[in-house]
Amino acid sequence: MEIAIKTIGNSKGVVLPKALLAQAGLEDQTTANIVVENGQIILSKPAMAVRAAWSVAAAAVAAQGNDALLIFAE
Repeated sequence: MEIAIKTIGNSKGVVLPKALLAQAGLEDQTTANIVVENGQIILSKPAMAVRAAWSVAAAAVAAQGNDALLIFAE
């Protein structure tokens, strides 16, 4: 697939088709990682920060009452 590289002020830009973003799993992303490797521009989903959703998950577990401390006697 060929796409146009357009001038945007002092920069250049490309418009990525929705179907292409969907194939890459980027259709709902608001940010992406971009790197250049071996002369190729690679666009990818940002990695989720480690422990990023732990507080939300812990709150959900607590709301269900499944947060009791388990202590096993030996």
